[in-house]
This record gives sequence, structure tokens and C-alpha cells, in this order.
Amino acid sequence: MTTALITGSTAGIGAAFARRLASQGHNLVLVARDTERLAEQATELHDRHGIEAEVLAADLSTDKGIESVENRLGDRKHPVDLLVNNAGFGNKGRYLEVSMADELTMLKVHIEAVLRLTSAATESMRSRGRGGVINVASVAAFVPRGTYGASKAWVVQFTQGAARDLSGSGVRLMALCPGFVRTEFHQRAGMGTDNIPGWLWLDADKLVAAALTDLARGRTVSIPDPRYKALMGVVKLTPRGLLGGVSSRTGRKYGPQ
Repeated sequence: MTTALITGSTAGIGAAFARRLASQGHNLVLVARDTERLAEQATELHDRHGIEAEVLAADLSTDKGIESVENRLGDRKHPVDLLVNNAGFGNKGRYLEVSMADELTMLKVHIEAVLRLTSAATESMRSRGRGGVINVASVAAFVPRGTYGASKAWVVQFTQGAARDLSGSGVRLMALCPGFVRTEFHQRAGMGTDNIPGWLWLDADKLVAAALTDLARGRTVSIPDPRYKALMGVVKLTPRGLLGGVSSRTGRKYGPQ
């Protein structure tokens, strides 16, 4: 049985990955900040699917938290075969409305943690000649819209570059770029969602199923829904200057309230 480590596992996309992978017989290492929720999740997945679910409480906005996950990923006696870097959050407000401390915390989680955990995982995977990493980004990576989008653009570029460098090693890397997903994400950030059209919302379980299929196919970027594939196709054809204005107007219409 293979083992998958999932950060931000107790809610949203991370929880959907945990459910899907457990149902397929993978053992899990569940990583999040809330020890109680981790224990409940591990017990439920173990009882339902008969898999082993290890819990690791870690705050990825701190060096100590990142180091604890790095150490687990580097454990050669209990190797991790799939890493899902899912932990992340959004800040409510436009640039200069959000405190610098909050901006830096976001970059710590979205960039530094992703870099360090991907590196720890792939070093071990490369030595075994197999393994996979899914870094959860966002379609926000493809439009000029604030620090969140910029951090997710880094995730996409980093993942694609690392995938090329590790080509032929047996290690697969993929950036997952969802749109709006029905999770706790917006509620936790204090963002209203009533103004977002129903057709833009994605189901987390279907999203994860499509993402795992894309990883198996060797894709380095996954936009797992025809609606968002079409939207991102339009984005690619739109001049950057015009796109910035459209993104700003769309953000005011469909963004945090």
C-alpha cells in the first residue's frame, strides 16, 4: 500500500483528496493545525476504508511546522509516495488594505512551505525512482489580481519548472488550478459568496477525481473542468493590459464582499 501526505487535510479540497485516496486504499499522513479535527478525520477514514491514517499537527506559517513535515517526508523507513500541498488561505481586501504581516504569512504558506515540502518529498522520491506531487494553485494564477494570485502563479511556474528538471526520474509534479470550489475557504477568510454565479462553482470530490486522472496522464498543469478550461483559453488570448482591467472589474463584481 502506498502512502499519501496531504497538507490542509481537514477541510475543502484537502479533505476531498483524503476521502478519495483512502477509498482507493492509500495510507495517509494528514497534516493540519487542528489536532482534534485531525484525530476525528483519521478515525473516520480508518474505520470506513481500513487504511492507516497518521496525524501530524503542524502550522505551515511557522518554521517549526514546516520542519516537522519536512522531517516526515524525509523518513526513508516510512516513505511518502504522493504529496498534496493543499494548505492555503485568502486574505480579505485589496493590496495595501491587508496588513504586511498577513501578506507575509500567505507567502510563507503558499510559497516557502510549498518549495520546502516539494523539495523534501522529491529528493526521497527520486532516490526510489517513483512518486508524485500535486501543488494546489488556482486559476487566479493566470490573471493579474493581487498577492493571492501572484503566489499561486509562483506555484504554477515552480511546479512546471521542477517537473521538467525531474523528467525521466519517475517523479511526477503537477499544479492543480481550480476555480471557485464549495469549501470553507471563503468563509474562513470572511469573504461573501452570494454574488458568485452558480455556474462558476465546482464540486471538491469531482475536482479531485479529475486531478488524480490528470496526474496519472503526466500533465504538469491541471484545470479540471471544461468551464474553467474555456475561460482560461480566453485569458491566454487577451492582452495583459486589457486583462488587468477586466480582472479588476471582475474582482469587484465576484470577489470578496
